[in-house]
Amino acid sequence: MPTVTLPPKENALFKRILRCYEHKQYRNGLKFCKQILGNSKFAEHGETLAMKGLTLNCLGKKEEAYELVRRGLRNDLKSHVCWHVYGLLQRSDKKYDEAIKCYRNALKWDKDNLQILRDLSLLQIQMRDLEGYRETRYQLLQLRPAQRASWIGYAVAYHLLEDFEMAAKIVEEFRKTQQTSPDKVDYEYSELLLYQNQVLREAGLHKEALDHLNTYEKQICDKMAVEETRGELLLQLERPEEALEVYRRLQARNPENWSYYKGLEEALKPGSTEERQKIYEDSRLKFPRGLVPRRLPLNFLTGEKFRECLDGYLRMNFSKGCPPVFTTLKSLYTDKEKVTIIEDLVVGYESCLKSCRMFSENDDGKEEPPTTLLWVQYFLAQHFDFIDQPGVALEYINTAIDSTPTLIELFAIKAKIYKHAGNIKEAARWMDEAQALDTADRFINSKCAKYMLKAGLVKEAEEMCSKFTREGTSAVENLNEMQCMWFQTECALAYKDMNRFGDALKKCHEIERHFVEITDDQFDFHTYCMRKMTLRSYVDLLKLEDVLRQHPFYIKAARTAIHIYLALHDKPLTDDNKESQADTENLTDKELKKLRNKQRRAQKKAQLEEEKKNAEKEKQLKNQKKKKEDDDEEIGGPKEELIPDKLIKPDSPLEEAVKFLIPLKNLVRNKIETHLLAFEIYFRKEKYLLMLQSIKRAVAIEPSNPWLHQCLVRFFKGVRDSADLPGAVRTVLKQEISRLFGESNPQSFNKNYLSRHSNSIPHRVAAAKMMVYLESSSDKMACEIATAMDESLSGRSIQICTEVLEALRCGQLGGDQQKAADAYRAACHNIYPYSLAFMPPGYQDNSTTISANGDLSAGEHDDTANEM
Repeated sequence: MPTVTLPPKENALFKRILRCYEHKQYRNGLKFCKQILGNSKFAEHGETLAMKGLTLNCLGKKEEAYELVRRGLRNDLKSHVCWHVYGLLQRSDKKYDEAIKCYRNALKWDKDNLQILRDLSLLQIQMRDLEGYRETRYQLLQLRPAQRASWIGYAVAYHLLEDFEMAAKIVEEFRKTQQTSPDKVDYEYSELLLYQNQVLREAGLHKEALDHLNTYEKQICDKMAVEETRGELLLQLERPEEALEVYRRLQARNPENWSYYKGLEEALKPGSTEERQKIYEDSRLKFPRGLVPRRLPLNFLTGEKFRECLDGYLRMNFSKGCPPVFTTLKSLYTDKEKVTIIEDLVVGYESCLKSCRMFSENDDGKEEPPTTLLWVQYFLAQHFDFIDQPGVALEYINTAIDSTPTLIELFAIKAKIYKHAGNIKEAARWMDEAQALDTADRFINSKCAKYMLKAGLVKEAEEMCSKFTREGTSAVENLNEMQCMWFQTECALAYKDMNRFGDALKKCHEIERHFVEITDDQFDFHTYCMRKMTLRSYVDLLKLEDVLRQHPFYIKAARTAIHIYLALHDKPLTDDNKESQADTENLTDKELKKLRNKQRRAQKKAQLEEEKKNAEKEKQLKNQKKKKEDDDEEIGGPKEELIPDKLIKPDSPLEEAVKFLIPLKNLVRNKIETHLLAFEIYFRKEKYLLMLQSIKRAVAIEPSNPWLHQCLVRFFKGVRDSADLPGAVRTVLKQEISRLFGESNPQSFNKNYLSRHSNSIPHRVAAAKMMVYLESSSDKMACEIATAMDESLSGRSIQICTEVLEALRCGQLGGDQQKAADAYRAACHNIYPYSLAFMPPGYQDNSTTISANGDLSAGEHDDTANEM
């Protein structure tokens, strides 16, 4: 159908529709659409139908919108407006590839349309179609050579394609057109110059970059960036004397910046440890109050020199009362000799401060204030906690708390000690005590909520966070709205531990949505940064977005979701009543009565909470409804609600797991866990070639990893026992297995692995599990191997011991291992007396439920019973 040209009156109305859309006045736009379409002559006018559809899409009526736009497009296939609108619709649905096709079709009928070209360029950079982006930016430059965005966009395209020299030439050509006085301060011109310098440096043109910096220095506003860049360039050009002057100036400006000392070292090129130490001694004389010149030599000094330097550093920090001093020294704890010296020195301080209020009996008589002893004890508590001596750590922190019972940091460290010792409930109780000392402190509030989540106290954690969330909204919804991912990550892990998989998956999917939103938020910056000339930040943003899912929050959420989907595949959920019935079969009448009473109380409490929640929800819905009525900017309509009961019943759990796995495979290839999770999924899907791929990548990272060993044994056994493998696949598998591992017999492979790693507990446990997996009759030997606790064995920790105990209880080390599990638990309890995982069966946790107000019942402050 040919394009219908509207008469003047209708054409004016159509222009008003466009203006209404641009100004987000959607209701008015629909009125004007109705006026045009109400005329029988133009009832099927393609462009008006398309605009009506686009407007309805903005009001959340997606299906109706698509129907109208497609109808409009059928009526007018040669209209660039219809194709453009269809592209916008696809873009709103995140179907970027489809949107790009629509824009290209639109350009066939109006090749020089600036708006379509701009929209196309936005999608191309969003999708990282850099070649296409360069072509589109070139078209825009030809059409609008006077606009600076045209030049900058074209330069950025070459920059992202790593053709740095061409990018530098384009920026220089554009810079020449800018009429700027050398004395005038122009922030945007300054940013352009710094961006140009960055491109020159990335092109490897260090001399040209330095000359450029010297030429335009006066016109650059960021003087610190100029000096730091000059220092780096001078070092790269091997002009150490000039670089030294630059870093001396920077050091004088900020003597606490570690990178400036690194620059000084590179400029002076010390040939020995003594010369290197002299750099810091000179700096210490210049800046007597500086901490960094005292701290950095500790990285390379040893023996008595280390002790002498450490002595001065610690005395200065303890006298001033610096809580983070242990954190600054933590990196030294990889060296056992240095750990011994630290312990000797600080324990000596403590005894001398107690007896004569001085760091050493040989001091010149200057007494330290009582707070110095407090900070020494605070340090020692952290020190002994870090080297796995929780009993000693608790003695020091309790002494400090007795002397100063109002210092928040002391209670926070006590909580951390209990956490590391395996008693997270007691840890949460003490962190709650810490936050009760200052309820207006957001940091300690968040820390307390995190500990509560680790202890499984989800409701209490939500109440704790509600002190700092928006009133009138539930804390959970507000935290989700604010993309508070630490809370959601901990929530997901807490729900997973409680076997509430639906709630855990909801949190994982919420985190996934945050990352999608962050990716989509780039759209605003593609035009904004060109306009504001913040080009360095813009390029950094694009590079960050490319690796966004490398962030620990996404990795944790993906890992949790994959583990849950694997569990749902292995053991699909059945009727809750059947499950609860199975759980109660083995209980005595007395235990059953106690359980029923507990369930009734829990049900009553849940009912009250549900009523309260419904009342709050009703109030929120009213507020939201009112807001929607007032606000016509509801773009794209509401998102699909995440319902836990639906999430735990996916059609294919493994396919859902793959969705979380793909970003990890693309961006977190350097972590062995990524490839082992991939193996677990493909093993269940019986995709042997993909299993092989995962294993090969994992072996390249850490060939002796215990989890990898279990995967290998299962893989070898699967290949050996699988009868329905195609001949070609079996041949490839056998060749690769023979080439990589030399053998494919799982029994002998497992035996050799155990003999190679017989001194490591984690490796022994992995081998023992595989012994039982391959031959169930070897359970006795496997149990002995896994439960060995000799002092000569390495790798012992609460985590690995908990894993062994769980393996004994769930049959991974053979059936009917209850006696062995009880004996092992008792042995672990002697080694880790504070850990809840190894407490005796009759142990009752004395810590009561923590309220969000920090109230603790009488007698709870006396924790001697829990400290044993």
